[in-house]
This record gives sequence, structure tokens and C-alpha cells, in this order.
Amino acid sequence: MASDSIANSNPTIKVAALCGSLRRASHNRGFIRCATEICNESIPGMKVEFIDIESLPFVNTDLEKNGTYPPIVEVFRQKILEADCILFASPEYNYSVPALLKNAIDWASRPPNVWADKTAAIVSAAGGSGGNRCQYQIRQIGVFIDLHFINKPELFIVAKAPQNKFDEDGNVNDDTIKKRLMNILLSLRAFTLRLRHK
Repeated sequence: MASDSIANSNPTIKVAALCGSLRRASHNRGFIRCATEICNESIPGMKVEFIDIESLPFVNTDLEKNGTYPPIVEVFRQKILEADCILFASPEYNYSVPALLKNAIDWASRPPNVWADKTAAIVSAAGGSGGNRCQYQIRQIGVFIDLHFINKPELFIVAKAPQNKFDEDGNVNDDTIKKRLMNILLSLRAFTLRLRHK
């Protein structure tokens, strides 16, 4: 009975994490690794899964056959469908969303839209603005695909060389950033549970 009570107080929340960068030492991939560690160590019941989008073909309706998609796309869409919420970590390219991430968003929005009615959060590390324009564009896309973003807190990190916020492999090594990321995950968890029980 006691174990049931604990399980009920900490329901499992599956977070699908997508990165807009292919670079091995990407700071945004570092965000996802850090989020995974934070959840494993400090947020019971919240589990982050990195969803690889590198091998997805470009969106092309010629690849759709009788309402089905290429196998790799079907696997990706199923992972999004099974997730309770989404974590986007992305740089900003030319004031916009990287093609890699936009392509994944578009595939998962094809009928039936598997993003629909899920909660989401965005973090970004980039030069210049820290990725805020990219974040706002993802939020705009989210209106059409029916994602529900947390509004606060926000996390934009200006990552220009030289800097000491990330190590040479892209891992977060700044305690303040780790704390801010944890607050985003806690906000995402609370919002997800609130919508789950609405």
C-alpha cells in the first residue's frame, strides 16, 4: 500500500528530447544530457529520452503510402506519440529554426498530428541572442500543431568563444545554468500533470 502511494505521488512522465544541432560537441545536446542527469538524480518519475532525428528523410508526401510513412518516420512518430511532453534544445540559424528540427516537427505533424495536446519547453544556446528568435518561432509553430508551452522560466544562453559555461564536449559545467534547467523541468512536470488531470 505504501509503495502504491509513492507511485501515485510520482507518476511517470516521459519527456521526448529533440536537438536542433548535429554537432558532436553541441551545447544544445549538452542541455539534453544535463536534463537527463537532473531527472535521473533529482526529479523522481520524470524520464528524458533523446530522440535522434538525424536520419529522417526530408518531408516528401511522395514517401507516404496509403496513410503510412517510411519505417524510420513511423518509429519517430511513435516515440513522439508515446511521450507525455517535449523538450526542444536548439541553436538559432539565420534568425530561425534549424532545418533539421523543422523537418522533424513537420513529419510528426502529418496526419494524424502526434504533437497534439502535449506540453513542451524550449532551451537554447547560440551566439548573439542566445537563440531567442528561434524559440519564438518554435512557439509560433506550436500554435498550429497544438503544443502547449510553458511560458516561464526561460533559458537563452549566449554561447560565444571563449566561454566557461560548457566544456569542450558541450557538457554544461555552470551550476547556475544547471539550476535554471532544473527549474524549467520542474515547471514542465507541473504543467504536464496539470493538463493530465484537467
